[in-house]
Amino acid sequence: MSERMIDLGEVRHDPGEPDPLPRPPRAVGRPLRCALVLLAALVTLTAGAPAARREVVVLPAPLGAQAMVVEDLFLVIDPAGPQGRQGLLRAYRLPGGEREWQMPLPVQGRYWGMSAHDDLLLVTGYQVFADEGPGPVTIALDRATGGRRWQQQGSALPLPDGSLLLETGDDERGRLLRVVDACCGTVRWQLDLPPGQLDYRPDEASGADRFVYSRPDGRVEVRDLATGAVRASADLWGPADAGQIIAQVVGDLVLTVDRTTATVTAYDLDGFGRRWQIRVDELLYVSNCGPVLCLQGRGAGVVAVDPASGRRLWADTRWGGVWPSGDRLVASVVDSHGAGSDTEQIAVLDPRTGRVLGWWGRWQLALPGTLGDGFVGVRPYPGGGLLVAELHDTDGTVRRLDVLRDAAGECQLGGALLICRRMDGTYGLWPLRR
Repeated sequence: MSERMIDLGEVRHDPGEPDPLPRPPRAVGRPLRCALVLLAALVTLTAGAPAARREVVVLPAPLGAQAMVVEDLFLVIDPAGPQGRQGLLRAYRLPGGEREWQMPLPVQGRYWGMSAHDDLLLVTGYQVFADEGPGPVTIALDRATGGRRWQQQGSALPLPDGSLLLETGDDERGRLLRVVDACCGTVRWQLDLPPGQLDYRPDEASGADRFVYSRPDGRVEVRDLATGAVRASADLWGPADAGQIIAQVVGDLVLTVDRTTATVTAYDLDGFGRRWQIRVDELLYVSNCGPVLCLQGRGAGVVAVDPASGRRLWADTRWGGVWPSGDRLVASVVDSHGAGSDTEQIAVLDPRTGRVLGWWGRWQLALPGTLGDGFVGVRPYPGGGLLVAELHDTDGTVRRLDVLRDAAGECQLGGALLICRRMDGTYGLWPLRR
């Protein structure tokens, strides 16, 4: 059962904000005195009225529980108990917090992923005790009732045709890939891959549609996830470079990253025709930054390049993490964490020029993060609780919403709700709008 209570949010000046403007000089004259009398009466009436109230729904959660918003459900997994007692998954309906169902999880392990897939709820964790040995496991539940449909080894990745890819193994041991029907777990195809690297290309609609597999000897394959068939292959480096070069897929490019020479080379995804090459100091990996590619290394900073030509567009040593949001980039400052805080200094950038369009200041972003044209950020408030604000990536502005006095952290978005841990360990569901 959920518990309802009233939380009185308040917004005060942060330390460092300008003081309120001084009062105007005293005026003289009968009309003005009459106006002041009426104003005083109005202030008295307003002061006697109840403050604006924000209702919060409180949901129980034991210490060590995992919680996640999945579309219109708030899911809480109680940790497994002693003597092998199973963990318990409880589902609450948003926005009201009514409990829909609860279900003991059939596998003892550490669960870390929950997602919706059509009428299924996919729960992924790490199973320690199993006949097949320890490894990831995915359990498919009925979203409406919590009833178990099937469970199989592997972590799940949705595919555009509605099926699921289950992956077990790693770079050193090799991998087993299986594509199964989501309804019942029936295997469509499976593939044993020897030791090597694996990288998926995300599909704009859902999941992934292709993957790039590279062996240590430099043989690289592009495969179709619908069938497992090889679409293209090539030898891109030699055995002497084993362990020094990785292959990634971003958009329609296969990118090899040579960490010895700090060189990125771009090839066509479907034929491995060479496009361009660029060198960047201390290069580690390439990330998708929307209209540009972001190259990052061991040191501070980001180098942005044009994906079509490899031309260097801009570089900035300030940024530690950069990710796309619409036609903007959101960037966090290197080593910007405050002592004992999860907040970061965050800015909004123009992806083609690197120009700072706006500073949000120091915040922790609520997950999954987006709300309309921006994000929701929280940070500790002096005296207790969390300050909550909308962070707009269109113009880099900040709109403060409230102070939640009972909130402690671990905030997520659930539609028009902000869901955070409370001081007593329970979860609170606060409406973002009064």
